[in-house]
Amino acid sequence: MHLRPIHFADAPFAYADGAVARLAGGMQWFAAYELSEGGRTRVISVADVAGLGGRAAQLHQRFTAPRPPLVLGARTLRFDQPVVAGILNMTPDSFSDGGIHREDPAAAASAGMVMAGAGAGVIDVGGESTRPGAAAVWEEDESRRVVPVIERLAAAGALVSVDTRKALVMERALAAGAAIVNDVSALLWDKRALDVVVRAGCPVIIMHSPDPEKGGHGSGGYRHVVTEVFDWLDARIDVLVAAGIDRAKIIVDPGIGFGKSLQDNLALINGLAMFHGLGCPIMLGASRKRLIGALSNEAPVGERLGGSVALALKGAEAGAQLLRVHDVVETVQALRVWRGLRDRALLG
Repeated sequence: MHLRPIHFADAPFAYADGAVARLAGGMQWFAAYELSEGGRTRVISVADVAGLGGRAAQLHQRFTAPRPPLVLGARTLRFDQPVVAGILNMTPDSFSDGGIHREDPAAAASAGMVMAGAGAGVIDVGGESTRPGAAAVWEEDESRRVVPVIERLAAAGALVSVDTRKALVMERALAAGAAIVNDVSALLWDKRALDVVVRAGCPVIIMHSPDPEKGGHGSGGYRHVVTEVFDWLDARIDVLVAAGIDRAKIIVDPGIGFGKSLQDNLALINGLAMFHGLGCPIMLGASRKRLIGALSNEAPVGERLGGSVALALKGAEAGAQLLRVHDVVETVQALRVWRGLRDRALLG
């Protein structure tokens, strides 16, 4: 059984009392679910979900339970409204902005603090490109790229996540002041990574890809990509929880662009609300990705701002709590306007 929230409402009083539910303690309300079971789908109201048995009740509880904030030292990461995570690449070959800050950690940290000042709640620092065909980076080199930047950002008060698959890089980044691990392999690429996160007790972002142990860009061959990615993440969360990671510290990412076709990516974005049924905050990372070019006359990477903002707003509409973006200023402005419209809706 899978449920997907539908019939979203601008405010709880848009329907009769008790006929809507709040999505994950955020800014969205919904009145019904699309229920998929045994190859068939139907629509049920939120009031009727209690009559569907234990699995439906568990999913409904996960959909409606607020996501508790993460208290990370002096910083608190809240999930009751969308938060922007600014991308800071310390790589020579990332698909979008590789090489901009290479070999200059002070300039990179300054750029990160500009993002934070513009409204980014998290600065996501990475030292290895995960684009298709990218060369592997030795863990010592990756550490040298990211650690000096993280030290500076953390000392300046920024909340930092480290984007890495490697246990050694995780250890050094956390020691330097990073508070969150963001692993595109969901702690599968490096056999020590899970233990590092368990011992650190830090939050972790786990992303779906069809072959995380080989790089993440194989062919998924999906029949029903949304439910298949949901089930994969659900199973992976169970493994992490069994290993000792608090479920409240797990953030999920459906992995837009990783081993997925244009149709797969669009289905995941349109079905994003289903992933709240995992009971974890959701990160959407679609900024400047290939699907934008595919839908806009093959626009090159540097000309995908409009599409990136559109996808970020789509994520916000689906209740995604973290939006990983390159264009922080523009995305934050768009979200502020979106938030203002929603606040006005609450006034009737």
